[in-house]
Amino acid sequence: SHQSPLWPGTGSPHERGAHDNIMNVPLPPGSDGFHMRGIYEREVLPRLEAFAPEFLFISAGFDAHRADPLAELNWSEDDFVWLTRKLSNVAAKHAKGRLVSVLEGGYDLPALAASVKAHVETLCEVAK
Repeated sequence: SHQSPLWPGTGSPHERGAHDNIMNVPLPPGSDGFHMRGIYEREVLPRLEAFAPEFLFISAGFDAHRADPLAELNWSEDDFVWLTRKLSNVAAKHAKGRLVSVLEGGYDLPALAASVKAHVETLCEVAK
């Protein structure tokens, strides 16, 4: 998911890849965690469950945080925890827990630090 419109201008829901294996979820400016969670519950997670991945790769961008100066999304650390748990559950169910997360973005350093901490703590918690 990503804010749209925003640079670089790609990520339309119609861009699905040659094998229909890409799902872009553009969110309008001002979208909060409640909005994101609803879209993930209705659209993203069911499609991910149906796909039954053998491996999950998270490109973890934290610029959706409400304090971030570049995007206009209003997520909190709790929203990143919720999303991390949901994706970890998919990995546990379909991928034998195989999940890699790499840092992608986040430009307010205190918000980035708090969000990454919450994300990594959740990954450690669910890995037990």
